[in-house]
Amino acid sequence: MILNVPGNDPGPEPSSPICSAKGCRADAVWVLAWNNPKLHTPERRKTWLACEEHREHLSQFLGVRGFLKDVVKLEEWRAPEGSEGGAQ
Repeated sequence: MILNVPGNDPGPEPSSPICSAKGCRADAVWVLAWNNPKLHTPERRKTWLACEEHREHLSQFLGVRGFLKDVVKLEEWRAPEGSEGGAQ
């Protein structure tokens, strides 16, 4: 049985990539490429997306953990070989 919990319905799929910050539905402008060296090979890049408002916060979150590798405008992003394809 599936319960319909208010606020739990993500709605329709967005037509453009959205920010990865919790609860944010703004269009993504930035790609934050990161890597957890305890889990990933050095060349692998995982990605978070960020709007203008959340870019600094998400960058700091990854940066203090030593995970942040690059911050690139979404339209300029090219996933390196061995990465999880595209911005996620």
